[in-house]
Amino acid sequence: MNGAMKISVNALVPVLVPLLAVFHAGQAAAQDSSLIDNFGKWSAFAEPAGKKKTLCYMASAPEKEEGKYESRGNTYMLVTHRTKDKTFGVVSIKAGYTYQDGSEVTVTIGGHTFPMFTDGGYAWAAEAKTDKALVRAMRAGAKMTVKGVSSRGTMTTDIYSLTGFTAAHNAINKACGVK
Repeated sequence: MNGAMKISVNALVPVLVPLLAVFHAGQAAAQDSSLIDNFGKWSAFAEPAGKKKTLCYMASAPEKEEGKYESRGNTYMLVTHRTKDKTFGVVSIKAGYTYQDGSEVTVTIGGHTFPMFTDGGYAWAAEAKTDKALVRAMRAGAKMTVKGVSSRGTMTTDIYSLTGFTAAHNAINKACGVK
């Protein structure tokens, strides 16, 4: 890992915590989020800060963003557990732009490709079984490629490192009591 990448990933943590808390917790306040730890390129968080966790998530930003665009907002991928809703391992992507209506995002790890539906600037798997397969592939993989199309027709390719994914996933599983 080069020094410049280490700084940019670490610099994202204070930015992502409030954004992720607001986006994923809804009614929970951003200050209820607490960093569990950083694991390679992934950071693990839990809410609330007390003993019983109701929301645990992990996040990473791409190592490389490609596309012919002039500007783009924050881009990241999350894996989320919501114990109250009994949803576990939900994968989501924030593109940093609005996706083209009706478009699909593809996530490729090794030789496996996973389709995700889009809504505004976010993408999700359509089924829980796709989330599970995607998380399994992320735990076993080294890098992940995410391809999408903006509302202006701009193709983007984001490359994520999966270094630390398994450790971060284990940390959120432990924090939220997921086996």
